[in-house]
Amino acid sequence: MKALVFEAPERPVIADVGMPDLSANEVLVHTKAVGICHSDYELLAGRYIIPISYPVTPGHEWSGEIVEVGRNVKGFKKGERVVGECVVRTPERLHHFGFSMSGADREYFAVNPEWLHKLPDAVDNKKAALIEPFTCGYYAVMRSGGTNASETVVVSGGGTIGLVSAAAAIGMGARVIVVDPLATRREVAKRLGADEAIDPSDGGAADRIRELTGGHGADLVIEASGHDASLAAAFDYTREEGRMSMVGINIGRKVPVTIGQIQMKNLTVRGCIGSPGVWPAAIRFLERTGIDLSPIQTHDYALTDAVEAFSFGQDPTKSIKITLLNG
Repeated sequence: MKALVFEAPERPVIADVGMPDLSANEVLVHTKAVGICHSDYELLAGRYIIPISYPVTPGHEWSGEIVEVGRNVKGFKKGERVVGECVVRTPERLHHFGFSMSGADREYFAVNPEWLHKLPDAVDNKKAALIEPFTCGYYAVMRSGGTNASETVVVSGGGTIGLVSAAAAIGMGARVIVVDPLATRREVAKRLGADEAIDPSDGGAADRIRELTGGHGADLVIEASGHDASLAAAFDYTREEGRMSMVGINIGRKVPVTIGQIQMKNLTVRGCIGSPGVWPAAIRFLERTGIDLSPIQTHDYALTDAVEAFSFGQDPTKSIKITLLNG
């Protein structure tokens, strides 16, 4: 079968690899769709938030169909459509699927059923590849107490995680403002239902947010970019006694911020990574709200064209979410 393999940093190839050996306690999944994440580019560059080694197959935002079930597996059957969690535990250690162990960028793979969640009929295979990032955005909102129709939520950063965080807050009824310098991302934010989408390039985003909130600022700010400018500005967007959820990844850089605002505004600031414990709730939330995340999926490639897809995605101004499709 075909698989995308990162042989070493900056060395992606499409390789012929053997079919996985299926144990009695695993299921065999036929990959249907896989999203390319910014973290995949960190892996390709030779860095990640946990130790990694090569060669490795990436792919942690995926959907698939079960084609074989190990004899000891209960609760899953052939033909069921599934998605799977990224942070998983094996008898040996805690793994990040698609990072410290090979992921879904291959035609078939074997996984433990404990990592899986069944897909509702209303979510097709391509859209289902957005469930993993959506759980992260959902968790970013819930980790800071959730939100509701009485609140204003500002999302700083309109990449995939920012947009799915915005979608979660929109689904909870909040007024949502997305801040991003790229017009394409601001347009998608409005298509998802954001009330406002602000270009911070002129330095006036904080003033505009205060204007929109009667001089107060946001009840909840989700920093979803990890970029220096976004991290520095996010503290300016909050109201007094506001909340901040820091979900954007910034690996190894030092950023100058007016850190005293945490005290002066009496802010509650929470770090946030991954989506532990929220997958069933997030999937039910998507099913029952009917939120359509598909505007985030801007470009499709065949799985066998994954090297070309990764090259295209190096320029963040050209796409938001690239999806690799397999049958």
